[in-house]
Amino acid sequence: MKQAAPRPIIESDRVEGTAVYDRNNAQIGTIKRLIIEKVSGRVLYVDVTFGGLFGVGVHHHTIPWDKLTYDTELEGYHTDITEEQLRAAPVFTDERRGKLNEIHEREMQKYWLNLT
Repeated sequence: MKQAAPRPIIESDRVEGTAVYDRNNAQIGTIKRLIIEKVSGRVLYVDVTFGGLFGVGVHHHTIPWDKLTYDTELEGYHTDITEEQLRAAPVFTDERRGKLNEIHEREMQKYWLNLT
């Protein structure tokens, strides 16, 4: 039986926890949360986590949402971002949760624009 094509919409809690893979299909992280522009409702960035064990030593870094493409076979997101670029990306710390501002956004924009 043929499987129905995936819908082009998804609930945020189904994205959170989804794996992120590099171009070699190696998992480089997991989506922790979406960072959404308030007025438009557009997803701008994702907080990607990697490393650690049982929550200890986990790293949080932000990457642009438009750098991700969903792969139905892997049931995860592909990106051209390397693990090294992810590790050098702006950090999403607990101190920033709920307090992202223009300074943080400029920092994220600057980092990702310089890579392209």
